[in-house]
Amino acid sequence: MQRQTRRTVYYLALVFVTTLLLTGVYNAGMASWENRPQPLYRSLEVVIQSFTTTGYGEDAPWQTPQMNVLAVVMQFTGIGLILTAVDVFAVPWIRDALTPSAPEVAPELENHIIICEHTPRTDAFIGELDARDRNYVLVESDPETARDLYERGYRLIEGDAETTETLANAHLESAMCVVIDGADDRSASIALAVRDARPDVRVITLVEDADLAQYHSAAGVDDVLSPRQLLGERLAEHLPTAVTTEIDEGVTIGEDFELVELTVSEDSDLAHSTFAEAALRERFGVNVIGAWFDNDFKTPVDLDDKLQPGTRLLVTGEPDQIESLREITASAVRDFTAQRIVLAGYGDSGRAVYDGLSGSGSRLTVLDIEQQEQVDIVGDARDPAVLEEAGIRDADALVLTVADDTTAVFTTLIARELNPDLRIIVRASEEDDVEKLYQAGADYVQSLATVSGRMLASTVFEDEEVLTYETQVNVVRLPAGGLEGTTLAEEDVRTTTGCTIVAVIRNGKTITEFDPVKFTFEAGDEVVITGTDEAITQFEQQFRP
Repeated sequence: MQRQTRRTVYYLALVFVTTLLLTGVYNAGMASWENRPQPLYRSLEVVIQSFTTTGYGEDAPWQTPQMNVLAVVMQFTGIGLILTAVDVFAVPWIRDALTPSAPEVAPELENHIIICEHTPRTDAFIGELDARDRNYVLVESDPETARDLYERGYRLIEGDAETTETLANAHLESAMCVVIDGADDRSASIALAVRDARPDVRVITLVEDADLAQYHSAAGVDDVLSPRQLLGERLAEHLPTAVTTEIDEGVTIGEDFELVELTVSEDSDLAHSTFAEAALRERFGVNVIGAWFDNDFKTPVDLDDKLQPGTRLLVTGEPDQIESLREITASAVRDFTAQRIVLAGYGDSGRAVYDGLSGSGSRLTVLDIEQQEQVDIVGDARDPAVLEEAGIRDADALVLTVADDTTAVFTTLIARELNPDLRIIVRASEEDDVEKLYQAGADYVQSLATVSGRMLASTVFEDEEVLTYETQVNVVRLPAGGLEGTTLAEEDVRTTTGCTIVAVIRNGKTITEFDPVKFTFEAGDEVVITGTDEAITQFEQQFRP
């Protein structure tokens, strides 16, 4: 039931109940206090007269104080119901009259992307499309949501994507592909409708439940993506275990060239030194792309910036160079004993974390709101007693993959208070909540929306390979485009965009060593760039051909 319909039903129910109640009280009062018994229908008439301010007929004036007080109460009740009626009926009518409705037919487009249903995940994908200046049409079935998104500047139409008419209004016949992100059962139904209307178009879906991917494939979906599962795997990689360290696997850019994130530990030789003192380029041959300071990414770094414990470095280099730096940034004495890990939330992401830690030697306690196989503790993760039962005080790490971000924030606050030394890894559903979770005390947070958006971008745009889904810094492979015929020094890419070009792909060969002044970009070159989402957007806007 839509919100406006619910409000109308509730209001009419309020009027009905209030009228019956006051009719009964008034009828009893006339008999007991005024000694003037009368039929109920006469009392009902007086109550309605009072509500509508049309008068009281022969019953006024009343002789007893009780009846006069009751009359005043009826008058104020009538005023309240009238004002409420204005809010329920008049205000929405005026708003609808003044607010433009979302269109039902998209303008003529070609080679565009149709997105069925709006979610935070598709919102991140739309951000990727806007950055690439790619045309899209968002199909939204809820009228209020469609109107709100239309007012905010989204390119959308209102309609049911399961119908042939709506798909035609979105110009399915000329679309590049269709991306579907609704409830899993509805997504499969939309995919069938799309296949029926145009069998040759590419269809991509996102699934909440990875077990349902087979049904999407049976419905004719070309690519079924499960970002929750991927994100769970990446969260597991951020846990120190008996077989892994906190250091992520690098992104392989060329055969002998990697981009990797390294964390400076407390007992590292680099701890508390400045970048000038550390001389990472001179000592190890690596290039420092940037660093995270208190969860803020900075690129480029200043020579007087300090490498405090917990600082995360994003560097490029050859495998042996990376390994040398890896050894000095990691703890001098690594604890390879079995880690005690609490996993809160056993959905798709939680299961992926569990599978990633299986065989690692970790002592894993699984906490979930519902009883399931592999769940050790059933309860609300926000409850301190439940966390105590899960062994949070003695745990080395907590992984949060709970259903909503509000629960994650409260759980993080409580867990940090119970165990100040705990390492807390969190999956956020929405990008806007990432900073809140860091402020609450999380050590590492990744947004499901961001991962989903990048997965979709990588799947849709084969010529723009997104090399990482899960990191907070984007690594993207793009055509050199507007850089053709220029040098890095001439364009000053890093200063103007905040991006770093870490490699150039020319004729299938990866070039990682090039002179910024002498190396000239040629037609057909591709570049591997790294930077924040904002920096990548700036690069694409500035250098896209």
